[in-house]
Amino acid sequence: MLSIYTIKDKLTWTSFIDRAAAYDFYHTWYYHNLDSPENARLYVYEEAEHFVAFPLVKRQIEGTALFDLTCVYGYTGPISDRAFNNQDADFFSRFRDAFLNTLKQEKIVSIFSRLHPFFNQHLVLSAFPGIFPNGKTVAIDLRRPIEEQRAGYHKSYRQQIRILREKGYEVKESDSPEAIRTYAEIYSENMKRVGAADYYLFTTAYFEQLLASTEYISKLMLVYLNDEIVSGGLVVCTNKIMQLHLMSTRTEHLSLSPPKLVVDELSMIGRSLGYEFINLGGGLNFKEDNLFKWKAGFTKLFIDYNSWRFVADKASYDRLVSENGIDSNTDVDFFPLYRY
Repeated sequence: MLSIYTIKDKLTWTSFIDRAAAYDFYHTWYYHNLDSPENARLYVYEEAEHFVAFPLVKRQIEGTALFDLTCVYGYTGPISDRAFNNQDADFFSRFRDAFLNTLKQEKIVSIFSRLHPFFNQHLVLSAFPGIFPNGKTVAIDLRRPIEEQRAGYHKSYRQQIRILREKGYEVKESDSPEAIRTYAEIYSENMKRVGAADYYLFTTAYFEQLLASTEYISKLMLVYLNDEIVSGGLVVCTNKIMQLHLMSTRTEHLSLSPPKLVVDELSMIGRSLGYEFINLGGGLNFKEDNLFKWKAGFTKLFIDYNSWRFVADKASYDRLVSENGIDSNTDVDFFPLYRY
C-alpha cells in the first residue's frame, strides 16, 4: 500500500522518520515545514512493518493540469526501516509498481531528487531509470585519530589554522538572538558578493527556526576576533553525521579563511560527541570547482554523489520541452528540461 502525507500529518511523518534505519535532517517534517510547507509530501510504501518513505515537493506545471516533484534544498532521497543493502529486490519491485501507479494517478511528469551520499539509495532506485552521477562530496572520517586527520590537511591549511589561533581567532557556539542576527547579516553579505539567486538569501527568521528544531541537533559555530563575529556556519547533527551548512565570512577576513578553523574545531567536537563523519559537501552545481578544491584541502575522502532524474510521463515531458522551445538534445545539465 502506498500513502501520501502532507505537512498537516506531522505525527505520522515524524513516526516514519523515527523508525528509519538512517535519515538526515533534510528528511524531517520540521525541515520540510520550514522549506516548503504548502507543497511537501511524504510518499510511503508499506508492507506489514516495513516501509520505504520518500519526501518530495509537489509543483504544478504552469499552464497545465500536470505536476512534477522535486526535493528540498539538501540531501534527501528515500529512506526505510531497514538498510537498503539488507532488502530484497522483490520488495523494491513492488515499491516501484505502487509508486509508478501513484505517479500516474497524480499526473506527475517528472521527479528530481538529490540523493544522500551515505545511504546507498541507488539500490532501491535502481528499479527505475534516471540515477545521474553528480560528482563527489567531500567528507572527514572522525573515526580516524585527529593527528592522522590533520596530517592529511594541505600544508597551507595547517599553517593558516595555526596563524588564525595565534592572531586570536577562536570558535564558539552561540544561539543568542544577537549572534544569529549577526550571522544572518554575514551570510547575506556573502550571498550578495557571489551573486547568489534569491532562493539562497535566507532571513534571520529562517536561521532562528532552523536552530529551534527538536527533531535534530543544530549548532551555530561562530568565529570571533576580539569579541566580534567574523565568520561561522550552521552544523546540523543527525545519525552520526555532521552536516556543515551555509558557511560565511565577512569580506575583510576572507584572506585568512576563518572557516578552516571552524572545520578543525568541529572535528574535535564531533569526536567528543561520538559522531563519525563531517560532510563538507561538494562544489557549486556539483562541479569540482574552487569551492570543491577548498574542501578537498582537508581530506581525500570523496564519496560519489548522485541525483535521481526520472521521467514518469515521457509523452508529456517531450511535449512540454518542445512547447518551451527547447532542443531535447541540448547539452545542458538541467532537469527537468522544460523548466530551463
